[in-house]
Amino acid sequence: MDMGNQHPSISRLQEIQKEVKSVEQQVIGFSGLSDDKNYKKLERILTKQLFEIDSVDTEGKGDIQQARKRAAQETERLLKELEQNANHPHRIEIQNIFEEAQSLVREKIVPFYNGGNCVTDEFEEGIQDIILRLTHVKTGGKISLRKARYHTLTKICAVQEIIEDCMKKQPSLPLSEDAHPSVAKINFVMCEVNMARGVLIALLMGVNNNETCRHLSCVLSGLIADLDALDVCGRTEIRNYRREVVEDINKLLKYLDLEEEADTTKAFDLRQNRSILKIEKVLKRMREIKNELLQAQNPSELYLSSKTELQGLIGQLDEVSLEKNPCIREARRRAVIEVQTLITYIDLKEALEKRKLFACEEHPSRKAVWNVLGNLSEIQGEVLSFDGNRTDKNYIRLEELLTKQLLALDAVDPQGEEKCKAARKQAVRLAQNILSYLDLKSDEWEY
Repeated sequence: MDMGNQHPSISRLQEIQKEVKSVEQQVIGFSGLSDDKNYKKLERILTKQLFEIDSVDTEGKGDIQQARKRAAQETERLLKELEQNANHPHRIEIQNIFEEAQSLVREKIVPFYNGGNCVTDEFEEGIQDIILRLTHVKTGGKISLRKARYHTLTKICAVQEIIEDCMKKQPSLPLSEDAHPSVAKINFVMCEVNMARGVLIALLMGVNNNETCRHLSCVLSGLIADLDALDVCGRTEIRNYRREVVEDINKLLKYLDLEEEADTTKAFDLRQNRSILKIEKVLKRMREIKNELLQAQNPSELYLSSKTELQGLIGQLDEVSLEKNPCIREARRRAVIEVQTLITYIDLKEALEKRKLFACEEHPSRKAVWNVLGNLSEIQGEVLSFDGNRTDKNYIRLEELLTKQLLALDAVDPQGEEKCKAARKQAVRLAQNILSYLDLKSDEWEY
């Protein structure tokens, strides 16, 4: 159809679809809840467009009716996606964990900055547990869930960092106010900064409705201006003292930009993160080595070179920057386990082959342990190849096989033989490690 002669209703529908398209990425990336302002704004925009679509007169023409139907379906799809993002079970899980962190901060940290006692071990352990649980929330690759998890982790890790920094590092002691008139002002500012820490933590965790990030930013910037205006008369110790307090203020200002920075830099999308790319490169090479070993006609010829290269891969993982990101830390931890499990597999294969070459009389209990180790070696090879989840029949079969080997080890009577006791203990640990590795491979975790 000639654009100049296009029916006004079709033109109007195209305008509406353009409006709908303009908010599509905001809907896909929406990481909040249904009571958020942005949710209500997006819902309002899309609902308005639905009414606009409904008001378009089709004049009974089939092509216009079809165009109106398509426009309505696309708008309804985005409305549904918006609702699903806000009410996704894993989004609710993230919120529930965050609310636990809020309670912890409200109970342990707010009183601390209001003159209470020191931060307790209970808080440190609690916050660490919360961070660990958040890193294990599954996102299924959804942008909205990755953003929600990242934003929540960023806030909680910032609180942890602020408190640790405060507990570890104190400015070079408040100087005596007799030293110089400007010292009294710096000491006053330092007290204000300490109170600002408490306010910042409460803001990050959403437990303070009486303050805003903008106002706190203005307050902190004003404190820097006050310090810059001080005349320290060339006194090095006072200048250094002032510099440390200014550095503390700048750190707090940095935390105020966390939310905006996460969105603008797409820091929540770890697929393009340099540390994650390094980890993925190591894992790719590890899988290549694993496949070569499992498919080789004579794998023993590859043992030495494979172990040497795998040890090198462990070294590469040790050098990966964690960037203070618990998801990167977890990704590296899991990669280390992957590589280390393959090294253990080679070690056991070597030990079993060496035993065949030097067959000799041995205690019946030790022989029973070696028989179990032989079974574990075969099972471990299958576990290394396993690529499924916990509902797979093969997962259940492997889990049952490993459990049987543990029961077989439990039935071994060392008869007071210390070496046999030690061998059985090592075999039990190996079986448990293979079980843990099977769980790790099947838990569908992603960064």
